[in-house]
Amino acid sequence: MELESKETGSEFKASVGSDGNIVLKEKVKIKRGKKSRSGGGQFELRVRRDLEGKGWVVDKWSNNLDLEEGKIIPAKRRTIPFQNNPFIQRISTIGTGFPDFVCFERRGDLFKVIGVEVKMNGNLSRVEKEKCAWYLKNGIFSEILVASKIQERKGGKIRVEYVSFDEIAKRMRG
Repeated sequence: MELESKETGSEFKASVGSDGNIVLKEKVKIKRGKKSRSGGGQFELRVRRDLEGKGWVVDKWSNNLDLEEGKIIPAKRRTIPFQNNPFIQRISTIGTGFPDFVCFERRGDLFKVIGVEVKMNGNLSRVEKEKCAWYLKNGIFSEILVASKIQERKGGKIRVEYVSFDEIAKRMRG
């Protein structure tokens, strides 16, 4: 069902939430969300290909960290509603762990294991910074990189820039 607000002139889409209440969403925001989710997925794939090209073995990290208990838990599956096809009600994505990737590189008889978090803007939230610090303190990863998107000019070539979490931690307050 579609509604239009006379005051703002914006269109809304009505749907029923998981709790049974009616939820109104602005159509503009729905479109923006789809576009940003798609762009994030494409950039994540670009980062994966870049790391594989540099000799790393890359896999999706399907775990998350419970900061309250201080232990690693399996990541929850995220369900995305899918309206374009009447036969598919929703799409479930598995890869919602933090960080996005775990990467292995052979160093003689040993392996270097790092975590890579992909962020379009390169900014981590406070909780994500706490999780990174915990992973490093407990020796889960030897290093955590934050991959961000760098574009010199509009329409120009997109570069992937990697920043070590150690550099981000130095800029953190207290």
